[in-house]
Amino acid sequence: MGTDEERIAHAAEYTKVLRPPRQSLATFGVTSINYYLVTEPVYKEIVKDTPETVIREGKVIAQKPQIVTPYYLSRLEGFSSDARRYFDMLLHLHGPNTPGLFYTYKNEPHELSIVSDSWITVVNRLNEEIDRKGNPLTSIIKGEDELWDVSLMKFIFELTRYSLRDNLMQMNARGLLKMDSRGVPADARLRIEELFQQVARGERNPSELEHELERWDLFEEYQDRFFTLFRKMNS
Repeated sequence: MGTDEERIAHAAEYTKVLRPPRQSLATFGVTSINYYLVTEPVYKEIVKDTPETVIREGKVIAQKPQIVTPYYLSRLEGFSSDARRYFDMLLHLHGPNTPGLFYTYKNEPHELSIVSDSWITVVNRLNEEIDRKGNPLTSIIKGEDELWDVSLMKFIFELTRYSLRDNLMQMNARGLLKMDSRGVPADARLRIEELFQQVARGERNPSELEHELERWDLFEEYQDRFFTLFRKMNS
């Protein structure tokens, strides 16, 4: 394992989800999870007598999960190359040829603050604040300061794994896991139909539809319909 991979593995190992969300990700809608990512600063050895804690506050938005095949994966927004490499490591570990659900996430960082308290004191205070507000979709993560977004990725991975069973059961009940002769799931065909309608109404850019078709290797199958729609929009 190379140096970068060792750093990432170390950050993931020492990341702890201290307060997970109180409910799983929605199967047929968007889920918005607020998070507090608590770390000790990288310079903590220099200021041993003055404990400090870094608090990163933000929001992870999970779009409605989609059924995919493996080559479709690893398309994330708002994460660094280190976080992407960690995701690739997860794919390798759990099997690059295993189809499943694709959860699209967007990270929206909000505030960063540094307080003169130990991380335990900060976590206790945050727990009290969350309990007072009563939001079931707020989490606390203890991570590594230098690779904090890897810590966030581990949180997302664990949340996804927790939600996967319920999401799959609900999708299976609607027949969305069925694959056609080209190996394309029914859910993907429905998604493509929705995109065609949204593009026709001007709600989506045609490039989004084009990219989705290309990801599934279906552009040739739909190209006549795509170009007809494109010409109609530009006439």
